[in-house]
Amino acid sequence: MLNRTKFCNANIGLTGGIATGKSSVAAIFLEFGIPVIDADQIARKVVEPGKPAWHKIRQEFGPEMFLDTNELDRTKLGDVVFNDVEKRKKLNAITHPEICREIYWQTLKYFLQGHQFIVMDLPLLFETRHMINYLHKIIVVTCEEDLQLQRLIERSGFTEAKAKIRIAAQMSLERKAEMANFVIENSGSQRDTREQTIRIINVLKASKYHWKLRFLVGFCCTVLLAGVYWLRSRSLRPLPTIT
Repeated sequence: MLNRTKFCNANIGLTGGIATGKSSVAAIFLEFGIPVIDADQIARKVVEPGKPAWHKIRQEFGPEMFLDTNELDRTKLGDVVFNDVEKRKKLNAITHPEICREIYWQTLKYFLQGHQFIVMDLPLLFETRHMINYLHKIIVVTCEEDLQLQRLIERSGFTEAKAKIRIAAQMSLERKAEMANFVIENSGSQRDTREQTIRIINVLKASKYHWKLRFLVGFCCTVLLAGVYWLRSRSLRPLPTIT
């Protein structure tokens, strides 16, 4: 298990390997009214034409990485970065700060709406380690390696060689599972995956951690407002007159 000693929100990290079934698990959380922040969706948003990350990618990788519509050609760029570790690092350095910034804003929105916890769907959580200290618990979705390869080929149309390169670019499922608080084994039926997910949801809902967090935030806000009020009152106090 991870030893996370820094302050973190009541956020639940959802991760795993490519084509292990994270989206199916995320859909079950949504079904139970639990917000899910999808890092992949945000990653697409931050590289839309005209966005800061779009300009940086164009400058770093060239106009040939873009379609005639000015949209990023994700397939072509993927072929480049998954075959070159240094280029992949450059791309991550461009996009990850933008992605994290958007995740923080969405987290704050859901927190203020009063949700007990939220789920962050973070495919590269362990690879980047950017969000680990902001998570209360981590769920890893795994499946058998041959099934993962089969799913990726069927989903993306990749050749077997290209699919293996994409899988090898990520940390192994075994290592990820070792660092998880919960593991969902998604090699069986949809019913089995659903039952595993619901058991985890019940455990998370039984936790009182979010009340401790809200008390801490409320206390800090109260102290801050009291300080502002005191400073304002002091500034408005009439100066003593000299007779």
